[in-house]
Amino acid sequence: MSLDREFSEDGSELTIFLEEKFDFGKVQDFRLAYSEGNEAVTTIVINLQKTEYMDSSALGMLLNMQKSLCDTVKSFKITHCRPQVLKILQIARFDKKFLIV
Repeated sequence: MSLDREFSEDGSELTIFLEEKFDFGKVQDFRLAYSEGNEAVTTIVINLQKTEYMDSSALGMLLNMQKSLCDTVKSFKITHCRPQVLKILQIARFDKKFLIV
């Protein structure tokens, strides 16, 4: 898996760190990042600090993650967005589905 991820000390929060490009090429890595070893996770944080580009497939991946984990994960957050990425998320109205901070 090429995406970095980090669990909180108690294992309840998983942070996934995306790279410069968040696009269709990351489908498999992204799915593995949120689906492995997350039994105790109640919060998922998507850190977009390095992300300069995301396409519609990235938006779909975020929605698929939320849909597949909604029974166990109670909070989905997107953090550290660069202005151009934040604009994409706002246009797609992701601020209605995710907490963007």
